[in-house]
This record gives sequence, structure tokens and C-alpha cells, in this order.
Amino acid sequence: MIYGCMGLGGSWTAEPYSSAHVDEAAAAVDAALEAGITLFDHADIYRSGKAEAVFGEVLAQTPGLRERIRLQSKCGIRLNEQGLQTHYDLSRDAILERVNESLARLRTDHVEVLMLHRPDPLLDPAEVAAAVGQLMAEGKVRALGVSNMSGPQIEALQDRLETPVIANQLEMSLLKRAWLESTVLVNHADGTDYSFPHGTVEHCVRQGITVQAYGALARGLYTGAPAADPTVAETATADLVAAMAAEKNTTGEAILLGWLMKHPAGIAPVISTANPDRILACAGAADVAAAMTRAEWYRLWVTARGSNIP
Repeated sequence: MIYGCMGLGGSWTAEPYSSAHVDEAAAAVDAALEAGITLFDHADIYRSGKAEAVFGEVLAQTPGLRERIRLQSKCGIRLNEQGLQTHYDLSRDAILERVNESLARLRTDHVEVLMLHRPDPLLDPAEVAAAVGQLMAEGKVRALGVSNMSGPQIEALQDRLETPVIANQLEMSLLKRAWLESTVLVNHADGTDYSFPHGTVEHCVRQGITVQAYGALARGLYTGAPAADPTVAETATADLVAAMAAEKNTTGEAILLGWLMKHPAGIAPVISTANPDRILACAGAADVAAAMTRAEWYRLWVTARGSNIP
């Protein structure tokens, strides 16, 4: 499992973070470590940079912590710049600039993994290769990953890289199932309802690329988060998750993550809640995955989709 730090640091505005936000981050880190998590996921844009900054404060205040954990951060998305709400920039200079800014906020001299946050249509693989090569030569980045990329996009990038892409982070959960639906809706009319590029997960498996699942807890929809107008399928799934958790003497969070981790792709869920209790509730996910039967796995899927599979 991976701890996603997107929820740390206060608001998404330029408003400064406070000591309370640093304390919140410290509590989340402690809970993640107690749950057995040692990889922490960041992005330069999370909370306008404040997620990295409060995490850097925690590192500075906790001797020996940096040696116990691994860090990954993303670059490539630019927000509210040059009159644009959002645009992408994976040019050589932008990658170098944003990585150096992230390292400064995190108060560390390197990250274990640099992730390219989203595909940039103007991406030049040779520029990316040059930037990554320089960062690795300087010891600032140890490995490269991507996020929200298809198999062919990874292949095109990999052709120019001298280092392997080791991870691909995608939105995957019992709620966001396009990655799964695409595998059974090939040659089926309903397949047009899902835009996920079929074959991406399979490509990652073949190439030894770890699949990281963000949004893995489905925003709490199945574990007690209030929903304004839940569908029949969502209500039924929440009831099933609660019943399975009670039967197995575990938590709903562990059931949801265990369902993902049961998949043979070796999916690594990203847990993004800042609530220490919910972080700790994820600790039993690996045991749930190992014990979950094929029928239980399919029952969760079919209930969540609200109809039988073809």
C-alpha cells in the first residue's frame, strides 16, 4: 500500500499552512507507518505545494524518518498560470524546475520515484529522457514512473528512455471500474460506455510496471461517507462491504483495498485520507486479499456495477 499525501496541507489556495496542518500531517504519517506503509506519494500541485511543504516540516522534526520511508512525487500539471486554469508541461526545463522545487519543499535531496503526472500532447520523449537522465545523474531521482498513461503512451516514452518506467498510477476502485469493465466488454455493445484503454493493465504486467491505484477507497462512498443521492447499486454495495467486514472481523476499508489487491496485476492501492483512524483501518487489506474467495470478489464487482456481467 501507498500513502497519498494529497489531503495534507490545508486548502488548495495560496493561503499559508499552519502548525495545525503540520500536526495533522505528522499524525497521518504515524498512522501510515503503523499500518505498515513506507511509500509516500506526492505531487507538486497538491494543495498548491503545501502538501509537500508540511511533509517536509514533519521530516525536519522527526530524526531518522527519511531513512525509514520512500518518497515519490509528480510533475507535469500546471494550475492557474498564463491565463489558463490547467495545462500540462513535460518539457525538459519544466521537469527540472518543478523537481527542484519539490525537493526544496520536502527538505530532502532526492525522491525515490519521479512520476509524470499526466500525458502532455506536446511531450517530446527526447526532452523527457534528457531531464530524467540529468536528475538521475545528480542523484535527485532514483526511478521513473508515470500516471494516467495508456500502454502505448508508455511504450512511446520508453523507447527514448535509458531507465525503465517502474510504475503507472491510475484511478482504480470498486467505484471507478473502467479498467476492469474494459476486460470483459470487448466485443460487447456496453464497451463503448468505458473510455479506459483496454490492454493498459496487461501491458504493465508484461513489462513489470507496478500498477498504483489512486482513489482506491472510493471517496468513502461504501464505508460511511455521506452521499446526497446514492444509487441502488451504491447502497447495496455499502451494505455488502459492511456485511463482509463483520463476517471477516475486519474493516470496510480493508475489504475495498483487499478487493483491488486480489487482482493478479499486483495492484498497489494509494490511500489518501488524512484521518488516522481510516488509515489504520486499511492495515488488514493484504490479509483480506489473500483470504477473499473468487465468489466474494465477483459478488462485490457485480453488486457495484448494479447488473450481472455478460
